[in-house]
Amino acid sequence: MGDKVNLVGDVVRITDLDNVATVVNLQGMSAGSHFSETDTVREFIPMGHKVALIPIEEGQSIIKYGTAIGKARCAIKPGDWVHFKNMELIPAPEVKHLPGPVNSGPLGTPLEGYTFEGYKNKDGSTGTKNVLAIATSVQCVAGMAEHLAHLIKRDLLQFYPNVDDVVAINHSYGCGIAMDSALSAIPVRTLQNLLRNPNFGNEVMVLGLGCEKLRPEQLVSELRSEKRTFMYLQDPEFNGFGEMVEGALKMAKDYLQRLNARKRATCPASDLVVGMQCGGSDGLSGITGNPVAGFAADLLVRAGASVMFSEITEVRDALHVLTPRIEDGSVRKKLIDEISWYDQYLKRGRADRSANPTPGNRQGGLSNVIEKAMGSIAKSGSSPIVDVLSPGERIRKPGMTFAATPASDFICGTLQLAAGMNLHVFITGRGSPYGLPMVPVIKISSNSRLSRQWHDLIDINAGAVADGDKSIEQMGWELFHYMLDVASGKRQVACDRLGLHNDLVLFNPGPVT
Repeated sequence: MGDKVNLVGDVVRITDLDNVATVVNLQGMSAGSHFSETDTVREFIPMGHKVALIPIEEGQSIIKYGTAIGKARCAIKPGDWVHFKNMELIPAPEVKHLPGPVNSGPLGTPLEGYTFEGYKNKDGSTGTKNVLAIATSVQCVAGMAEHLAHLIKRDLLQFYPNVDDVVAINHSYGCGIAMDSALSAIPVRTLQNLLRNPNFGNEVMVLGLGCEKLRPEQLVSELRSEKRTFMYLQDPEFNGFGEMVEGALKMAKDYLQRLNARKRATCPASDLVVGMQCGGSDGLSGITGNPVAGFAADLLVRAGASVMFSEITEVRDALHVLTPRIEDGSVRKKLIDEISWYDQYLKRGRADRSANPTPGNRQGGLSNVIEKAMGSIAKSGSSPIVDVLSPGERIRKPGMTFAATPASDFICGTLQLAAGMNLHVFITGRGSPYGLPMVPVIKISSNSRLSRQWHDLIDINAGAVADGDKSIEQMGWELFHYMLDVASGKRQVACDRLGLHNDLVLFNPGPVT
């Protein structure tokens, strides 16, 4: 879409091929309202929903983003409301028929001289926060981890001013699992790589129970910490709960001392690892918020940073747009393999892509998963895709990476954390208080109505694009500079200021015994 949208009055037409436009008027459009010089809306159409621009015959393609997003179930007249009830979902593209790479030329000149104040780690990674992580090997000790985090924040953290937070890394894994299942590799490597997140500084204390299948030793095997410390609550040296707490707090003080010695230093923007994610999307997400994030993603790539986008079911129907951006044949094969694996995963569960979008997405104007996917991929910008990660893998290259994850906000966020992100961008149109305590989460609204209603929950209002006040390019640069400030600790995101943080959720496709 470039740096502009085709804003005409109260509607946006994204490409010249489109036979529908999207209503951007915050109050919607009433019957009789003009959407062109000669045509009027035939019924009330809410913000974010589609209006037919020309006659669309039954069975004819409905086109948005220059792509067929469905077929008309019945004849549709100009001015009609186009929604999921009068649209038919068309088959997903077959992976074997996807287009090959297209050399579009250089993305732009490299961006040099952009920096932020971060925490350098011995393994070469860089943190944007300085967090003590209390990891767990099994859900049985989750209560203890939360209790310890509370005590440390209440009684100890004040003596370690350079430590930003204490976070319990809890999960539902570790017991009653089939460790010898090939699928167990996904949750296990996710947990291992979570502990390596740059914001933990390679200093993670691990709590175990003692009888679990997933051992703490296995979780910390990848850490390069000078001191690997973990404790089992079933250790006979502990006589009662009080001694368990005392032993854990003693261990925590050692970690806090080492973390407190960390200081922010000037780091190049190339040290950023940014996860792009959208949730609670609406019909404007793919027109404003996601393209703004995508423009900023391209700036990050030009600055040498690592950026990832995810959510398999929300890119599956837009693969024909993504594969031309992959020049490396092995990366293309990896993408196809991940998509094919997930297709079979859904099939085994007797589910299909029609399970997405959600009721809220539809209320916000997204009629089906094709429309959702075409808007979702906008947050990946236009940079070449240099790598594809399996669930739980760690990012390997600078540039744009596709991290294969489910579309669930919490599972996607957990897997992007495991991939090594140190900054998160979350775009929403319907609204979501989503946040993660481990990394700053910048919340972007796709429309000004949400930004005004949630004035203290939203960090950036991309609705200004739909309002005609700013271009995608202007807002993309604004987000880019905002990310550098947040990464430096100069600005605090809303979810951190309010203490709104979600639990981590592992992706576990394997059997539970």
